[in-house]
Amino acid sequence: MAKTNMIEREKKRAKLVAKFAVKRQKLREVIADPNASYEDKQSAVVQMQKQPRDASYTRQVRRCKLTGRTRGVYRKFGLGRHKLREAAMRGEVPGLKKASW
Repeated sequence: MAKTNMIEREKKRAKLVAKFAVKRQKLREVIADPNASYEDKQSAVVQMQKQPRDASYTRQVRRCKLTGRTRGVYRKFGLGRHKLREAAMRGEVPGLKKASW
């Protein structure tokens, strides 16, 4: 099981990302707009840099929903490899079975 403070930190990051998502999207559009002036783009870049670092989506880390483990997490299931294997063995994951050949 992961440390509780690390899990809480990820929850805090998720809230921050949601809070700044619309503003960041608008700034990104200004930066990518070919018709925008150089000054507008520069001011958008500066505003983006003034935002908290954790407001960026890429700062978030995927974690296992059951254990909080960061490594070996499958996006499709939201579980770490250990817990996914246990759930598959119990038949709790539809359409997933152990490979044998």
